[in-house]
Amino acid sequence: MTKVDVGGEIVSPPRRRLRVSPLLAWIAVAPFAVWAAARFAGVERGLGVALMTGTPYVAAASLLAVLIALAARRAAVIAVAVATSVLLAAMVLPRAVGSTPTATGPSLRILTVNLFYGAGDAATVVDLARRLEPDVLNTQELTPEAVEALDAAGVGRLLPYRHLEDGPGSSGSGIYARHPLTEAPDFAPEGSHNMPRARLALPSGPPVEIVDVHTLSPLNSHDVAQWTTELAVLPAASPGVVRVLAGDFNASLDHSALRAVLGRGYADAADATGDGLTTTWPANRRFPPLITIDHVLYDERASAVSTGVYKIPGSDHRAFFAELRLPARL
Repeated sequence: MTKVDVGGEIVSPPRRRLRVSPLLAWIAVAPFAVWAAARFAGVERGLGVALMTGTPYVAAASLLAVLIALAARRAAVIAVAVATSVLLAAMVLPRAVGSTPTATGPSLRILTVNLFYGAGDAATVVDLARRLEPDVLNTQELTPEAVEALDAAGVGRLLPYRHLEDGPGSSGSGIYARHPLTEAPDFAPEGSHNMPRARLALPSGPPVEIVDVHTLSPLNSHDVAQWTTELAVLPAASPGVVRVLAGDFNASLDHSALRAVLGRGYADAADATGDGLTTTWPANRRFPPLITIDHVLYDERASAVSTGVYKIPGSDHRAFFAELRLPARL
C-alpha cells in the first residue's frame, strides 16, 4: 500500500471495497430463491424433476449468492439471499444428522443393487453378500444372464430362497433371501419395470414384506408421468406387517413424489443414520457419483442402525446396504 506524506503527516489512501450493483445481486440471488421455493412447495415439473436431485449442490452454491448480496449493500437482496440459503440448508443438512434407534426387535439386513442391464459383476455382489450377511438381496435390471452369473458365483449357498422376475434389458428384478419367501401379488403399473414383492419368514419377530423397487427414470414428460404413478402406487405401511421398500427409486429426498411415499408411514434408512447425502449414481464414471437415488425405506415403527454404499464393477449404481431393527411387536 502506498502512503502519502502530507505536511509531515503520513496518510494512507482509503481502501476500496468490492461493490456489486443491486441489479446484478438480484440476478445472482433470484435463481436460488426460485429453486428453494419450488423445492419447498414440491412443484417440480418436466426437466425440473431431474434437476431437483441437484438441490444439495444448489444449497452449497447459495452461499456465493449471499456474498454477492452483501457486496451490493442492499437490505432487501441480502434478506432474500440469507433466507434462501437458510431454507435450502434446512431442507438438506438434516440428512447428515443421524437419529438414535428406538426399536428393540430383531435385526433385518438388506442389500440392494442395480446391475445395469445385468452387467454388474456377480462375483463382487456375492462377495459383498458374504461379508455383510444380508437377510435380503434386492436386485434391479436383473437379466436371465445375470441370474446365471449370480448362481455360478454362489448366491444360492448364501441366500437360498428367491422370488425372481428377471427380464431383458432394465425390466427385470429379483429378491434373494436367507429365509423362506412367500410371493405376493405384483402391483407395478403397465409399462413399468418388474417390482416383485414377497413375505419374508424371519426366525423371530413380526411379519416382514419386502418390495423390490425400480421406477422409470423421469427424463421426459411421458416418463415423468409414469414415474409419478409408480411412486404413487407403492404400498403404504400396514398395521399387520413391517413393510420395506428397497431398490432404485430414480428419486431423491428432494422429490415431492418420494416424500409423499415417506408420508405414507416410512422412513429413509440413509437419512436416519446421517448418510442421507451419500451419493449412489452414476458410479461408473471417472468422477464420484453425484446424486442419491437408491434407498431403503422402512416402516417407521422400525429403526435404522447402520447404512453403507459399495462399488460394484460393471454397474452404474453403488450397492446400498442397511441394517434395520424391527419393532418387538406390532
